[in-house]
This record gives sequence, structure tokens and C-alpha cells, in this order.
Amino acid sequence: MQTIVLGSNSVTRAKILKDNGIDFIQRGASFDEESLTIKNPIHFVYRATMGKMNSYVEEFGLDMPVLCADTVVTCKNKLLRKAKDVDDAREILLTQSGGVVSILTCMVFKSKKLEFIDLSSTDYVFAEFDKKALEKYLKGDDWKGKAGACMVEGFCKSYIKEVRGYESTAMGLCVEKLLPFLEDEDVL
Repeated sequence: MQTIVLGSNSVTRAKILKDNGIDFIQRGASFDEESLTIKNPIHFVYRATMGKMNSYVEEFGLDMPVLCADTVVTCKNKLLRKAKDVDDAREILLTQSGGVVSILTCMVFKSKKLEFIDLSSTDYVFAEFDKKALEKYLKGDDWKGKAGACMVEGFCKSYIKEVRGYESTAMGLCVEKLLPFLEDEDVL
């Protein structure tokens, strides 16, 4: 399997690739997703991902296969972005408490021979969050920089009643759909 570029600064996406034995280098592009004013979660995550890929190719070219991705959280018809501050994080998390939360990840893999785009969703049915546990979580830094202030592998894990979809999608990269393309030398 050829080395790819992860066009993202995400520690979690890097861990997914590493855990799945994918050889990569990490080099994020400078796309500002905050410039997007799109309210529809599907349109937003797609535009953010394509913006990251276009920005990466403009900055660095396409000398190696590149993977870019973006993830958003939606609940009760609201696009739940990264929290601006602790009060925003609290409001975002209370929206998710006791509800069905959809985590959408769009990824684009581009080589000289192929462009593969995937938009996947994983739904989590959450129990009501314990208020004291929520406040303790908000005192830390784990919610910062996370779509929906949500960490399904962290704080939110103990509140999951049901999961529909791939956990990797919720963590920021649907590796199950990516692996077949990386194993096919003809597309690299």
C-alpha cells in the first residue's frame, strides 16, 4: 500500500489511519471552514471537505494521493458546530442530551487516477446527560475543537443507548469505506 497524505491536522483522523495500518504523512491545508454560512448539515460538511481538498491541492499539488475530511454533528434539525466557548458547548451538549444525534463525515480521497467522495452518517441515541458529569466535562479541554462538542469515545460514551452506523464515521473518517480503495494499487 502506497503512502498517502492526510490533508488534516486532526489527531483523531491520524489515529484511525495508524490503527488501520495505513502509511501516511500529515499535512493540513489552510481552508477556513468558519467562512461557510451554510445551515444544512449535509451541504455544509460536503462544502467544507471539498474546500479543504481544493485548498490542499492549491497549496501543495497532487504529488501523492490525498485524503481530506470534515465532520459535523446534527440534532433536532440543528447544525451543531464547534463550540465558541463553554456556554456554547453547554447549550450544544444539552441539545444532544436524551436525543438522537447524527454525526456526518464527508471524505474525499484524490489521486492522479481517482477521486472518491463519501458522505456517511452514524446515529447515536443518547440517554439524558448527568448535569454534574456534564459540568465536569466542560471544565476540561476535551470538548474544544470538536464538532458538536461531542466525544463519542470520551464523555458521551457512557450515555450511548444505541448506535446506527460505523464508529469510525463518528470519529471523523469512514475507514471501512476507504480501505478497499487504498488496497487497489490501480487507483493510486
